Amino acid sequence: MTDTLDRTRRLFAIEDATDILARTPSTINALLRGLPASWTLAHEGGETWSPFDVIGHLIHGERTDWVPRARVILEHGEARPFATFDRFAQFENSKGKSMTQLLDEFARLRAENLDTLRSWSLSEDQLDLEGMHPELGLVTLRQLLSTWVVHDLTHIRQIVTVMAKRAVDAALS
Repeated sequence: MTDTLDRTRRLFAIEDATDILARTPSTINALLRGLPASWTLAHEGGETWSPFDVIGHLIHGERTDWVPRARVILEHGEARPFATFDRFAQFENSKGKSMTQLLDEFARLRAENLDTLRSWSLSEDQLDLEGMHPELGLVTLRQLLSTWVVHDLTHIRQIVTVMAKRAVDAALS
């Protein structure tokens, strides 16, 4: 086993990952539910995303990224590359939906995906299985699941940053 694999095994525990992943919907819900559009549609300008956009993106990931890719690793290994992920699908998929609908859909999908993940009772050896990422090349299931956690935390930070910027802009106006 390589030093990198040893380090990754020490740093990643599936129970810790699922604890974080399970908290994301309630964390985001507490931040956004019931806020007016002036908060949920705010962004930092240019091509940046609003909290509404981020929730749509997270929903798309629940449908097409994390668990589907984990399933590919478990069933096909590196023989079948992951489908390409459309990072911008939320712009079309979220049209006509309210923030409340998105929050509810995200919570439901996340609960279903975590139930699936837990039902697999993944072993350390399974977590070391590899799949073929279309951009990154070979990745282990452990790396995929760890990236899911990083992805959640990064988007929570993004939401809070956008909200803080809006509040600063209002304070300085």
